[in-house]
Amino acid sequence: MADLMRPIPFSELLARISGEFRNHDSIFSIHKDQFYKDNGKKKVKVFSETASTPMGPAAGPHTQLCQNIVASYLVGARFIELKTVQIMDHLEIAKPCIDARDEGYNVEWSTEYTLEKAYDEYLKAWIVLHIIESAAENKVIEKPSFIFNMSCGYNLEGIKQEKMQIFIDSMIDSGKKPLFDEYINEAKAMVSDGLFDGSDWEGREEKVLKTIDNISKNICHSVTVSTMHGCPPKEIEAICSYLLTEKKLDTFVKLNPTLLGYDTVRKVLDDLGYGYVVLKRESFEHDLQLADAKAMLHRLVDLAKKEGRKFGVKLTNTLGNVNPQDVLPGDERYGSGRILLPLSSRVALILSEEFDGTLPISYSGGVSALSVKDLFEIGIHPITLATDMLHPGGYTKMKQLCEICNESSLAWEKETIDISKLRKFVEKVSDPKGIAGKEFRGTKSAKVGTPLSLFDCYVAPCVEACPIHQPIPEYVALAGEGRMAEALSLIYTSNALPNITGWICDHQCQNHCTRMDYEGPVEIREVKRVCAEKGFAEYKDVMWENPGEPTDVKAAVIGAGPA
Repeated sequence: MADLMRPIPFSELLARISGEFRNHDSIFSIHKDQFYKDNGKKKVKVFSETASTPMGPAAGPHTQLCQNIVASYLVGARFIELKTVQIMDHLEIAKPCIDARDEGYNVEWSTEYTLEKAYDEYLKAWIVLHIIESAAENKVIEKPSFIFNMSCGYNLEGIKQEKMQIFIDSMIDSGKKPLFDEYINEAKAMVSDGLFDGSDWEGREEKVLKTIDNISKNICHSVTVSTMHGCPPKEIEAICSYLLTEKKLDTFVKLNPTLLGYDTVRKVLDDLGYGYVVLKRESFEHDLQLADAKAMLHRLVDLAKKEGRKFGVKLTNTLGNVNPQDVLPGDERYGSGRILLPLSSRVALILSEEFDGTLPISYSGGVSALSVKDLFEIGIHPITLATDMLHPGGYTKMKQLCEICNESSLAWEKETIDISKLRKFVEKVSDPKGIAGKEFRGTKSAKVGTPLSLFDCYVAPCVEACPIHQPIPEYVALAGEGRMAEALSLIYTSNALPNITGWICDHQCQNHCTRMDYEGPVEIREVKRVCAEKGFAEYKDVMWENPGEPTDVKAAVIGAGPA
């Protein structure tokens, strides 16, 4: 796989999207059956804007390229936190830079693109999503269902540099750059020339063209401030103040789990089974302290009110720790995913108690299908994720989280934090046997030994681990639907002895089951046994419905034991 990312021209992106949808009913390999469908009724408020789901990708690997942003949108993301940009925009990032075997670790920070290329990707995504939303919903879009939130850092001096000023101002008003009109005209020409011909979206061109005319040049109304670990409190406050007063942006400030203090974080990690994660006490001492953070946040809340803007916190940043260098380069790595869940929620509780639940919280700390409902009903939103989408299931996990949130009837109008519920949630995720404990996930890996190909790289690890490569996902799915005879018939295509292997197989498939990243591996051998027992009678009736005339031919198996 190539080390460098190269942008795809706007017209080629549209052609790729429409061509794949026409020929394969998918976009960027996400089938239309997996597209999230807005119910059109519920919306969640994020500062002065609204989104049709409270979910989205966190600033990271899923918001660096236009195609990643589009993929996230298709599965339900409606709050798009764009990849962080900063003045140093010619970074050489050593690879690999992400390790997500269980909890996540990374050594990358801001975008690998220059500021100009980053803006180009975000602008392309902004326009493409309007087109997709209009075509998919077959209506003219006056106001999109999604929000773009830019993320920038890492110090005020850098933010005030000309290149950063051009980037921020262009995200606030893309009319300042001729590229906006260039892409709008390209899009209109391609739609008029039959972009959707032969697809489900054919005949919707008129509504899409009207939508394109409605696309706002104001891509971002809000920003998330990201600072380096160890950034002085005065610097953090100065950046937020500048963005609130000078740029007139609603602002989230990203805070670190180090606010809890070394001893607390060390105890939480040890209790949950992450004792192997090595922390440095001095990292905590050099970082923002809790008392300073509380005082700073009160001042910024007051300043935002004075300026007629909105202010909140993003919880949390990653957790810096000593890199054992078994996978990633460098001396330090940054922890994310499940390891952050008990830490980020603790920070949320402390700050919510300080502000009586009125401080808005944007959350990104190990959220999954097992925790998203609790977080949403507590009043925390938007909720963003990155690490969990790097696990098996990928982008489609976002759809699952959106659907879970959609089931909640009370949380959509909630604009304050339910401190009592949050306190119970912190207790829940502090249980070593619970969803945040290392023991919950276990130590086995679903990884297979075959090399990763450049294209068509998807494989089912359970199938690869099976010596006879049985179609395991397919027969498990059939069994789950109660179609035992069909499941057994499928098993027989590669396994003549399911009654035996359903009992005594050493089931290497289960040791490589991707459900380890959810609730634990599927009991594949047991499913096979049940299919053999329950499905045989029905299978026999179907397969031997016309057995033909009986014959006198007899057969014996040599070497089949006492028989």
